[in-house]
This record gives sequence, structure tokens and C-alpha cells, in this order.
Amino acid sequence: MNHSLRQMKHYEKYKPSGIEWLGEIPEHWGVKRLKFNTYIKARVGWHGLRADEFSLTEGVFCVTGTDLQNGEINWENCYRVSEERYEEDPYIQLRGNDLLITKDGTIGKVAVVKNLNERATLNSGVFVVRPERKEYVTPFMYWALQSPVFSEYVNYTSKGSTINHLYQETFFNLPFILPLPEEQTAIANYLDEKTTQIDSLIANKQKLIDLLKEERTAIINQAVTKGLNYDSNDSMNTMIKRSDEKNHSQSNNQINHSSRRMKPSGIEWLGDIPEHWEVKKLRYVADVVLGKMLTNEDKGGYHLKPYLRAANLQWLNVDVSDVKEMWFSPAELEKLKLKENDLLVSEGGEVGRTCIWNEELDECYIQNSVHKITVLNPNEPKYFLYQFYSLGQNGIFESMVNRISIAHLTGEKIKEVTLLVPPQDEQTSIVHHIETHTTRIAATISKIEKEIELMQEYRTALISEVVTGKVKVSNFD
Repeated sequence: MNHSLRQMKHYEKYKPSGIEWLGEIPEHWGVKRLKFNTYIKARVGWHGLRADEFSLTEGVFCVTGTDLQNGEINWENCYRVSEERYEEDPYIQLRGNDLLITKDGTIGKVAVVKNLNERATLNSGVFVVRPERKEYVTPFMYWALQSPVFSEYVNYTSKGSTINHLYQETFFNLPFILPLPEEQTAIANYLDEKTTQIDSLIANKQKLIDLLKEERTAIINQAVTKGLNYDSNDSMNTMIKRSDEKNHSQSNNQINHSSRRMKPSGIEWLGDIPEHWEVKKLRYVADVVLGKMLTNEDKGGYHLKPYLRAANLQWLNVDVSDVKEMWFSPAELEKLKLKENDLLVSEGGEVGRTCIWNEELDECYIQNSVHKITVLNPNEPKYFLYQFYSLGQNGIFESMVNRISIAHLTGEKIKEVTLLVPPQDEQTSIVHHIETHTTRIAATISKIEKEIELMQEYRTALISEVVTGKVKVSNFD
């Protein structure tokens, strides 16, 4: 894609922009600071609203940073405020084609005011931007602020500190490039067209990823609830390809073909299961241990060790990129140390999120937001990993917890989870079947994600190169 940028036209002559981080610009372009040709206002002296001052149905729209989505305002989710709030600051009463940019939180989200059928105002986290001297058109400024030109300026003025607020004076002094007005329109139209094409391609690839993830879930659900020899006309089964007989002939020969015969599971959402499978509570299949409360100091004879919290648990995989440390007693070290093939289950947050410990670290323990589940012999831990995944995708864990307050999947609740238990050799065959198919799916997803990443990089580079004049749009001569 960068190759296609190199093939685009260039201007005949360039000159120094006078701006360190901008470099050269086309010879006939100018550079000005926003304060010389732009109306910029934000709500001042307002520290927010009480919860009872907001409404979703009555009053005037009050646009916040979260309402700026994909270059436009999401009016459907926009809160409303009273007439008094609207009238108290006429400088930020919005007009059609106004440009908005966030100045707090996620700095630099940009949107153009369109479909303004009612009155609207701003909260304190957004600037309204309007051209005053007709030296630029709003669509061009929209793309200029979307480009690295703006982010480079913010980084340049931050002097290494973390910026979580864009001050009006800083924004006033933003230098930006000024092509000829008709050239600005051509640039904006070109970027509208090209980014729409790129965004459409990205959206299609993301849909493909979603379908692949659905296929992965269907494969796992089918295998852990119906077995490998189940023959059904239901829609889920049609999504799953039969395992390669050559790869699985040996393991499948070990499975009693009475698995084709089914019986009621006694579990409403599951329906029938293979006749020879058992139904057991987790307490009879595994030992369950909850981690310890956070301890920030040595209480005497304690040891500082790494531990996992719920944030480290992803579905099926552990994330050890950000592991904290705390103090453990000798008894806690013995009880809470992770061993290979331990299952890890989230106690709070997204309750039930499960992964398996593959000794990603030499030594690690758990906090009390994580359950450690050690599957008892003779059983295959990965089979239960995938069964927990199936339970999670079917909302079973969520249905078990009290949603009146913060959800917690307590030790007693998780021990009562109902599991399907095939013979151990069949568990192994099911795991092999799942991993054969999901490895293929994971590789395909990874490839598509890389393609999306390259498209996004190309999109960013295209905007930057066009608005700074490094390349010339083909429909302007």
C-alpha cells in the first residue's frame, strides 16, 4: 500500500514550511495559526451537570465527547439539557457544518455537525471550530485535524508530559497548512472517497473475523456438548466440518460408537447428550481455590511474588504482559502457586472468563479475583477449559451471579457448575478435534488482522501525505 503512495503525483516545487515537525510543503501553499482565521469556543465556568439535570427525551441536545463517532454526532444517544443551560452560553450554540473536536479525555476526536434538526449545545469537553475569513473550508480542516499534523503538534507542545487536556491557547496557536480554497475542496473530496473505500474493506474483513469466531464457538460448543460422532440436522452442526479421518482414526476407534445414542441431559439449555456421558458438579471433578486479598507489605516472613488478577485472564489464554507483585506467606505460597494445566477463572468483572496456565512464568500465584481450578485425574484439563468457554458463551456464568450489585462468581457457586464428563480418552479426542480446527481459524484470523492493520496504517499515511502536500490528488491540476 505504501507503494501506491509512492506512485501518486507530486507538486512541481516545494519550500520549507518553517515548522520543524512538518518539513517541506508545496511552494504555493501557506501556513497560518488557527487564531488568525478561526472561531474557537468551549463552555467555560461549568463543572458539569447533576444526574437529575440530564434527559434523553426532553430539552436541548448537549453534545459530549462520547457522542462524536466516526466523524459525525450520534444524536440518538445524545443527552438533553434545559433551555436555561442552552441560553446561558450563546457562543457554543451549534450550527450546521460546525467542526467539533474533543479537548478532554481522548483528545482530538473530530466530527462535523450534520443533520442538525434541533437546537444543540456543548458540554465542557468539546471545542466548536468555525472558519472566520473564508481562508479554508470546514471539510479540509476536518481532515487536517484527523491527520498526524495535529497529533504531532500536540506531542511537540507537550514537552514529554502526558497530555489529557487541550488548552484553548494551545489550540489557538496550532499552525496548519493552507492550500488554495478549490484545492482544499478537492483534497477533502478525495479523502472522503478513499477513506470510505478503505473503511468498507476493513469492515468487510472485520465481519469475516466475526464469522470465524462464530465458527470457532460453534465447533467448541458442538464438541463439548454432543461429542464427535453426533449426527444432527441442526444449524450449528452444519457449520462444523468433520475431522480428517486419517488424523483421528486411532482416537475415534477408542470411542464407543454408542455415543451416537443420546439421552436427556436434565439441563434445559443443553438438551440431549451422548448416552454414556456423565453429568457432574465441578466439586466432584476438580479442586477449586480462590486467590488471596491484596497484601502490600511484608507481615513478617512473607515473600514478594508475581500474581495474576482478573485483568490477566482472557478467554482461553493468559496475558502476562502486565503482572503485579504482592506479599505471600509460606502457607499461601504452597496453596496458591500455579501449576501447569491449572484452569484460571475470573471471579468478578466478566465472571467465568477462563484460561489455562501453561507455565508462562517460572513462578506465579493468584489474587482473590481469580479461581484456580485443578482438574482431578483421570481427566483432560483442556476439555474442561473448552467446556467452560462453552458455558461462558452461552451465558451460564452470568445467569449464576447476582446482578443487583457487582457480580461475583463465588467459590460455592462455581463448585455447583454442572459439567458433562465423557470418558478420559474421549475428552482427549475432543480436545484434539477442537485444536485442529481452532488452530486453523486462529491462523486465518491473525492473517486478516494483519491485513486490517496494514490498511489502517495506509489510511493514516494517505491522510497525512495528502493534507501536507507530500502527494497531489489526481483530480486537482
